[in-house]
Amino acid sequence: MNKPIFEPDLSDPKRKEINPLLKFALELGPLLVFFFANARGEWLVEKIPSLGLLGGPIFIATGLFMVATAIALAVSWLLTRTLPILPLVSGIVVLVFGALTLWLQDDVFIKMKPTIVNTLFGAVLLGGLVFGKSLLGYVFDSAFRLDAEGWRKLTLRWGLFFLFLAVVNEIVWRSFSTDAWVSFKVWGIMPITILFTMTQMPLIMRHSLDEGARNQS
Repeated sequence: MNKPIFEPDLSDPKRKEINPLLKFALELGPLLVFFFANARGEWLVEKIPSLGLLGGPIFIATGLFMVATAIALAVSWLLTRTLPILPLVSGIVVLVFGALTLWLQDDVFIKMKPTIVNTLFGAVLLGGLVFGKSLLGYVFDSAFRLDAEGWRKLTLRWGLFFLFLAVVNEIVWRSFSTDAWVSFKVWGIMPITILFTMTQMPLIMRHSLDEGARNQS
């Protein structure tokens, strides 16, 4: 029987878990590489002159971001023999838009990457609701046992949140300097996402089936 290529459902007993700290490092690592390379691009060229062939700091950062993203996906594959779907989609967009950025020497492409990814995720979640499918429940059903209304509301909120992130990214990269955009991408998006996640806990508790079962006992 062929093993699945993509990360199985959270409820799959055969699913291999990565240490949470390592998983966080694999997700945040490429962004830190991107931030460091953009901030210290000239220093990197002094140490590794061949990097200067890529162009200015943002292009060096883009190239190293692509490499770091590929390494993170490879490490995830080696540890679990599967690929996480959301990081994989994001990684593919990084590689495609990163390649366009370097080829055309135009940083607009890499700046638009978060817009494309978040719009895609938001459209998929909201599109599923149109057809009566709360797609978020298929991913997190074993982590949170919610009723149908809870999954519908949570999927709606996350879908709108992804679209919000897409709009915010467009505003930031079009209105501020490249350095400001890079800083926001690395140090702004993560806290915003964590804060949003925390604000969803009351909804999760209200619609938790486990909590309902306890109240009935």
